[in-house]
Amino acid sequence: MDATERIYVVDDDEPMRDSLVWLLESKGLRVEACASAETFLERLHDDMHGCLVLDVRMPGMSGLELFERLSARGVTLPVIFVTGHGDVPMAVSAVKKGAVDFIEKPFNDAEMLRLIEQCLETDRKQRASRRQHDAVRQRIASLTEREREVMDLVVAGRLNKQIANELGIAMKTVEVHRARVMDKLGAGSVAELVQLVMESGERRR
Repeated sequence: MDATERIYVVDDDEPMRDSLVWLLESKGLRVEACASAETFLERLHDDMHGCLVLDVRMPGMSGLELFERLSARGVTLPVIFVTGHGDVPMAVSAVKKGAVDFIEKPFNDAEMLRLIEQCLETDRKQRASRRQHDAVRQRIASLTEREREVMDLVVAGRLNKQIANELGIAMKTVEVHRARVMDKLGAGSVAELVQLVMESGERRR
């Protein structure tokens, strides 16, 4: 577990909350606990990494309402719902909307720890992917305008001759710009270039 990761526990049931905090801390995990969804929202910031363990039914804002608010704000923190038997249908609905999973009270400690490790791994992969996309966007931003035009046309499937005709430049010039684009983006093939640009969301054509 890296220094930025936390398990955020949101549950109005104090004994349940304290028990879960004890379990997680006994495994060396860093935990922050909140007694309400409103309190968690007040503490929410962009650098939250790890996962959220969220009770479905709470006074005031429910766990489901908090989950929907987080989704609307683009928060990608993986969520595990803790639910009583009667709330299983709601938890299933939340999973369909993007929650990682749900676990019924009283839960098995080993199962909870397994789900949390799954969530932490999901969050790590999401962050690594975002870092990669940010790096590609920075490389694309470093291209000259002409290199960007050539890149866009290559990604759109144009051949060198077609690019030369469309931009009104020599085919040799297209080849030079294309080679520079491949080098700056670290792409070893056109297929890799297309994938990088598509995944970065920087395609213009």
